[in-house]
Amino acid sequence: MGTITAAVLAAFVGYGAAWYFGAVEGNFSLLLFLASVVTGIYWLAERFYFLPQRYKAAATLEQNAASRKAELSKMGIDQVDNESNLVEARTRLIMQPWWLDWTAGLFPVIVVVFLLRSFLFEPFKIPSGSMIPTLLINDLILVNKFHYGVRLPVLNIKVIDNQSPQRGDVMVFRYPPKPSLDYIKRVVGVPGDEVAYVNKKLTVNGKPLPKTPLPDFFDEDVLRYAKQFEEVNGGKKYRLLNDDTRRAGVDEREVLDFPFKQNCRYSSEGMVCKVPEGQYFMMGDNRDNSLDSRYWGFVPEKNIVGKAFFVWMNFGNLKRIGSFE
Repeated sequence: MGTITAAVLAAFVGYGAAWYFGAVEGNFSLLLFLASVVTGIYWLAERFYFLPQRYKAAATLEQNAASRKAELSKMGIDQVDNESNLVEARTRLIMQPWWLDWTAGLFPVIVVVFLLRSFLFEPFKIPSGSMIPTLLINDLILVNKFHYGVRLPVLNIKVIDNQSPQRGDVMVFRYPPKPSLDYIKRVVGVPGDEVAYVNKKLTVNGKPLPKTPLPDFFDEDVLRYAKQFEEVNGGKKYRLLNDDTRRAGVDEREVLDFPFKQNCRYSSEGMVCKVPEGQYFMMGDNRDNSLDSRYWGFVPEKNIVGKAFFVWMNFGNLKRIGSFE
């Protein structure tokens, strides 16, 4: 079993290394699920077979020692092997071997992490500046996995309904052109909405969203200022950035071919899209530096991961810790 276990552990390590170096597309949910299954099998085997076998061997050792002691006593020999040797031998027999320690021993921790991450809260790291100023690069955030309904891990199939995404929510989802990637943007349009972004002004169902100027935002990563505004959508207030040096319109040549693309119209001033049923229109708060629904289309309901709501750590700026809208 030691050899088999070594091969299994080597396979996990090899997969992780290949993922790290970009040789394969990693899927952490699948990896965690497989680790839970494999360690669970070892845990059951340990609980109902290997551990009883070790205790049985220890009991046999004690029984043989007692029989030997009785036979020697009949022969008038009172001095027998040191009792400490028997205790040490029994301890060695009961001790869990390394291959069970690294599998069955890890099962409780792995399965708890798997359940928490799959059904309650999942941590994410912000990799880009598309959500500045709401979220900064290297913010470590928590995502509520049950806010939009309970989904089966790995398959991401909803089994229990909860709330629907609302305008203004910050949502994590599987990137439609490449579902193995997780993206984070803000919901600006829900099914049935007509979303227009023209001359850097967002309009939903013909109503321009309130947009109040704020003091310029200084981006420490690029050492430059950007125009900052407060916008209100779905009753939620949040800040956004605009870059005066970037054009307002979307070049249709930069737009991917996506489902329901016929629902969108593009011009040099911007774009207008009618959100289909079961789909959502997403935009980054860093409006002129965000690859979002303007370029790759709508997010289907099946791609939803959860609602982002809390920054739990930023090692470069502890003041970032806290909830956000």
